[in-house]
Amino acid sequence: MESANLTVSVGGNVPDFSMETYEPAKGDFGKVSLADIKKSGKWTILVFYPADFTFVCPTELADLADQQDKLAALGAHVIAVSTDTKFAHMVWRNTEGLMKNVKYTLAADPTGTVSRLFGVYDCGSGLALRGTFIINPEGKLVTSEVNFYNVGRNASELVRKMEANVHLLANPNEACPANWKPGAKTLTPGKDLVGNVAGALAK
Repeated sequence: MESANLTVSVGGNVPDFSMETYEPAKGDFGKVSLADIKKSGKWTILVFYPADFTFVCPTELADLADQQDKLAALGAHVIAVSTDTKFAHMVWRNTEGLMKNVKYTLAADPTGTVSRLFGVYDCGSGLALRGTFIINPEGKLVTSEVNFYNVGRNASELVRKMEANVHLLANPNEACPANWKPGAKTLTPGKDLVGNVAGALAK
């Protein structure tokens, strides 16, 4: 397996990109661009997957559909991406039973341009690895996760990461510890915290 080098690194600004889409909520084709999402003040969540009409992929996208309302409430535009065409997306979404609740955007990257940008394009197969990326409303990449073909993801954890990122955008001097959820204690890095994280969390 040969994959392109990661062009965008966590903490860096993501260059604009656009893709043709199938929009299940509208039952029609469309187009999505990072520039438009940023103008709307929303977060962008990119969920790359290998291919339509495969095996693990519909389980992942169905799991993501279970969380799509929570992610939308957090201000995120969810985009699932593969190197299939928008026409394949339409047929797959409307025939595979696991996809029946998918309402988020299905984007087509047949040339692998966007997949290469995020370093998930497999040059040997022409498919995308299972990559999940969160881009904040300012266009900065704040989360990156890549799995190989045979390991599915957990959309509940994606929601937790989004909740943390939303909190930190509003509170940039704080940091979220492991397993943080809204309402839990955060950390404020500084000299008083060095060697005393347990004490800070216990207060």
